Amino acid sequence: QVQLVESGGGLVQPGGSLRLSCAASGFIFREYNMAWFRQAPGKEREGVACISSSDTSTYYDRNVEGRFTITRDDAESTVYLQMNGLKPEDTAVYYCAKQREVYNDYIGFLTRMYDYWGQGIQVTVSS
Repeated sequence: QVQLVESGGGLVQPGGSLRLSCAASGFIFREYNMAWFRQAPGKEREGVACISSSDTSTYYDRNVEGRFTITRDDAESTVYLQMNGLKPEDTAVYYCAKQREVYNDYIGFLTRMYDYWGQGIQVTVSS
């Protein structure tokens, strides 16, 4: 069965960095676009970054563009989110997600386009 397992979260001071990992299994990883979402307390889940199956396209929410970088390693079936210049407003539970269809042209954050989600991992930015 499909599994997505996030790791790498934790507590970091403002201005610091973290790298999240999402280890995938149960499907042919290289065929699917992947994404990171986050949900802060009392707020709706929002898209952060997504990457195409071919690794040729990436897309970022404007609030993280220039600070966060999404990458993938198809040999390891893992997607990463490098987060630099972290701010308190980045505090949230972060989720990785797999798109519903193979080799999809869609790059974006419509949640209905994603069919599997990880369990989430806490990122807290605080001094």
